[in-house]
Amino acid sequence: MSYVAVKGGNEAIERACQLFAHERSKGSSPPLGVEQIREQLPLAVDRVMGEGSLYAPTLAALALKQAAGDTFEAAFMLRAFRATQQRLGYSLALGTEKMRIVRRISSAFKDIPGGQILGATSDYTLRLLDFDLLEDDESRRRAFRERLFSHLPAEAEIPATFPKVIDILRREGLLEEAPDAARQEGPVFDITRQPLTFPTGRSATLQALARGETGGMLALAYSSMRGYGNIHPTLGELRVGYLPLTVRHPVSGEPYVIGEVKITEAEVLARMQAGDGPPKFSLGYGLCFGQNEIKAISMAVLERCTRTTHPSCPAEDQEFVLYHTDGIEAMGFCNHWKLPHYVDFLSDLDRLRKSRELAGVGQDREDNDATA
Repeated sequence: MSYVAVKGGNEAIERACQLFAHERSKGSSPPLGVEQIREQLPLAVDRVMGEGSLYAPTLAALALKQAAGDTFEAAFMLRAFRATQQRLGYSLALGTEKMRIVRRISSAFKDIPGGQILGATSDYTLRLLDFDLLEDDESRRRAFRERLFSHLPAEAEIPATFPKVIDILRREGLLEEAPDAARQEGPVFDITRQPLTFPTGRSATLQALARGETGGMLALAYSSMRGYGNIHPTLGELRVGYLPLTVRHPVSGEPYVIGEVKITEAEVLARMQAGDGPPKFSLGYGLCFGQNEIKAISMAVLERCTRTTHPSCPAEDQEFVLYHTDGIEAMGFCNHWKLPHYVDFLSDLDRLRKSRELAGVGQDREDNDATA
């Protein structure tokens, strides 16, 4: 079906795009550089990378600038760019014990091997506006850095690796392993090349959730936490850090590290499972690009929810969750309502008028008017 009314609208569309670019640059403040966005808005950049499914901080910052701060639009751009790139290979599976930790906490245990590392977070601050940032400049930043680093010890012992907290429960036989979590048989499912079919394997579920939209995942996970489901989790461990990226050499076939990526990992402990054996805790797992702790926790909750044998709520329905947490798919469908639907609506309008005519609604109104 074509829309006749759209013909001849190219100039108007071009002008609309130019006006949007003008809105982004019309102010008197200095232009916002891509490097500034990358360095000063790291959480926004990390969110766009995760939802765009591409680890590229500079490109994510560029997308944020181009989209005027709209994270949905920026993630859309990044994923579209990703689709144009050649697939060079796959990284090797690697345990997150090798992660270079910058933040690590557990809500399940107070004392954990290696200790709690609070790292960089605003979790423990009051959500009050900091008006000092209105006068932010380089001299103020330099003074802050001097105060921050002046009392640090000259040398500090930092462990190269940190053991997993949930291994405490695993060693005691108190943790139920996911069906195919440890050693998945067969090739890993690739959701970018194969359509989802339900029920999906765990690798497909984790991939879909890893690039899901943060707010949508939080809403569904929150529904389960509040009681519209059976998963009220305890955070076994939350990690933020840099994970080595290992691939096989194209000539020798030997594994080697080509760099590292910043990730957030969450493992949540859910209700005890009776099953055929003794009761055990069940585990939900989440991992995403960058530092996005809300998304990783929500992902872990939903990953556990969707393994429920008999779903009783939306958060436990695998198809419902995976189809409705992809922000780019959702945004695209929502945005399409802004396109012309003249033909569709006129057809509905004609049917409505005809139905009212057959029902005598119009005649009743004429009779009432005549009586009045």
